[in-house]
Amino acid sequence: MNKLKISVLTSTYNRGNLLKKLYNSLIQNSNYNVDVQWLIIDDGSKDDTKNIVKDFKDENKIEIKYFYQENQGKMLAINKLVKEANGDLIIECDSDDYFTEDAFDIIKNEYQKCDKNDIYALCFLKYDQNGNNMGNLFKNEKTTMFDLYFKEGENGEKALVFLADVRKKYKHELEHNEKFVTEARMYHKMDVKYKMICINKPIMICEYQKDGYSKNIIKQFKNNPYGYYKYFQEILEKDMKGVKFSKRLYVIKHYILFGKLINAKKSLNKIMSTKNKILYCLLYVPGRIKTKMKFDVKKI
Repeated sequence: MNKLKISVLTSTYNRGNLLKKLYNSLIQNSNYNVDVQWLIIDDGSKDDTKNIVKDFKDENKIEIKYFYQENQGKMLAINKLVKEANGDLIIECDSDDYFTEDAFDIIKNEYQKCDKNDIYALCFLKYDQNGNNMGNLFKNEKTTMFDLYFKEGENGEKALVFLADVRKKYKHELEHNEKFVTEARMYHKMDVKYKMICINKPIMICEYQKDGYSKNIIKQFKNNPYGYYKYFQEILEKDMKGVKFSKRLYVIKHYILFGKLINAKKSLNKIMSTKNKILYCLLYVPGRIKTKMKFDVKKI
């Protein structure tokens, strides 16, 4: 049997000082009889990222490839790295994340024993730097990303390990030259044909930064409204059986919000054409009220 190869993809911007911890975790995990490929794309950093990565490469401990682009955003960066990856598995790892000491051993064992026929990813737990689970324990052994967050009550973060041959069929789709879209939009497209295997074991640790994507969600809303609008528009078409009232209201509220941000016309007409039109029409008015209460669109 050929040795398992894992490709780790990292998009970074002015985070050179954080890469050492991720690098060390990859070195440590390369001892588990796996080949490690680390693909890094620098999105126009002004710090010493390029030289820091060069020093890593000069140590020649794992395969590292460095790419540079000028401020094109994380999603285009990941799209490019997915094409460059040649591992059996693909993991997207931010520069403020790193792997647990036995992550690749856990991944290898779970991958070797799982049924891969209709799977796009293995889904693991993600911890913060204090050792706390950043979400809930999985309720089901196999699920979709949509069901996990909209039907099973998940609201935190998970660590995804993609089967490379499936992951390469998909990419992040951006709207109107925007630079960001929620990853969930792509995951939901993958859900149509595939599922995830869920494993209640941590493989990744996150140290959020003040300037990170997750800490600046309102800014992401403002800068990328078209992508978010399409995301919530696509959710309107899904089978919402089993989805809680609060989640349905959440979808309507954000669909209205982003419709306002892009001056979309006929939002109610779109709702009328969905599978769930009666329920969504009933939610439309409270959705508008909650949107107005929570967001001042002019200030976003």
